[in-house]
Amino acid sequence: MPSVSSSIHSALRGVAPLVQWAGVRHSRELTAHRVVRNGLPQTNASALDEGAMCEVLVDGHFGHAATADLSASGLQRAFERAVATTQATSARGAYRFEARHRPAAQGSFRSARVRDLDATGLAEITDCLVAATAAMQLSDLLVTRVAHAMLVQTQIDCYATNGMQTQQNFDLVSLQLAATAAQGSESQTRTWSRTGQFGGEVFAREEVVAQAARVAHDALDLLQAPNCPSGAMDLVLMPDQMMLQIHESIGHPLELDRILGDERNYAGWSFVKPEDFGHLRYGSHLMNVCFDPTREHQFASYAFDDGGHAARKEMLIEDGLLLRGLGSIESQERSGLPGVANFRSASWNRAPIDRMANINLVPGSSTLEELVGQVEYGILMASNRSWSIDDYRNKFQFGCEHGQLIEDGRLGAVVRNPNYRGVTVDFWSRLAGVGRDDEAHGTPYCGKGEPSQVIRVGHASPPCLFRGIDVFGGQA
Repeated sequence: MPSVSSSIHSALRGVAPLVQWAGVRHSRELTAHRVVRNGLPQTNASALDEGAMCEVLVDGHFGHAATADLSASGLQRAFERAVATTQATSARGAYRFEARHRPAAQGSFRSARVRDLDATGLAEITDCLVAATAAMQLSDLLVTRVAHAMLVQTQIDCYATNGMQTQQNFDLVSLQLAATAAQGSESQTRTWSRTGQFGGEVFAREEVVAQAARVAHDALDLLQAPNCPSGAMDLVLMPDQMMLQIHESIGHPLELDRILGDERNYAGWSFVKPEDFGHLRYGSHLMNVCFDPTREHQFASYAFDDGGHAARKEMLIEDGLLLRGLGSIESQERSGLPGVANFRSASWNRAPIDRMANINLVPGSSTLEELVGQVEYGILMASNRSWSIDDYRNKFQFGCEHGQLIEDGRLGAVVRNPNYRGVTVDFWSRLAGVGRDDEAHGTPYCGKGEPSQVIRVGHASPPCLFRGIDVFGGQA
């Protein structure tokens, strides 16, 4: 039986005379979920998803067709559909492209990890999760104790008529702990997560159990804590909340396809305008943000995007000045703006679009203690609980799981239900301190596109200090 690689090359030879360029992206993804709730294994599920996206350039326009039939004849039929639909719709194309817009990339990538996921047994993972939920059993008030592991092994191979040939293999882990404490009508949940490109080393029992015990202690403390005060005050955000702040108020508004209007029907537009690049003061001089798909172990690291563009670190915002957007070669050509290698797809049956990858806030020089020491009266917040942001990614409000008052430069009492709100550029202009020690966090659930695509993104950030932020208590 012919290999998938030989079937792809056969189909490419067959379609080559009919097109300016043709390519195949073959994806094979194995996903496993393990869930333990209150000490009892609840989920042990695995799924395999495999197929190929066939892409063509015909009359200056790109078209696509996907197939799960990986035989040479199955791929050929997909190419025939792609050519036919592209010819039928080319009169309505937004821009005429050329074969040079698909680089002849060659190379490979493999996730950095200590131990392959294949070498990590189910019994070891389940034992770690059971031990974590047992460590949370500190009180009868802790009504729900959950440990969830998602393990993903992905192989993406790309081939094209111009000689492009890339192979990328990813080992991805998302480990999540959650403890909910309840008394009467009040309940509080505290979480911890670790996401990234790792292997079985993530399931180090002692470390996971220690985090589980801390999560449970925090949930109990929050249950008895007073409500967060309201008013304008200084705000210190921890890295796990900075993740979402970066994601929603920097990542999404800088996507060039959103700025061009491609996403306005579904995911929304952006307050950023094409003329803002090189001119807009996005934040204070302490604000430095990069696109970095080269960072080892981060959730969205890779060597090539799904268009074959070599991935490299680029500054998006430097000293508060907006320099570069998140747009592939196609969006760069259409907009005339600088972009990055972020042409990404969620699956074999989705065409790539402009997507975030690793969007990171560059560390500064302050310790967390020094940031707190600069605050006369304020609050420290950690771990996102709720979020809301308008269609232009401009006005927002976020709720956090855990708050702690800061008075005269010292951390004080824990408060529950802390929230804050702002407007993007004004908020980032209030950035007054950047920590020196960053942490990488991520999420596998960033949604965008029609048809919908849910993709993995990563954000690394140190803790940060903001001045005069509108803080309020209660359920957001």
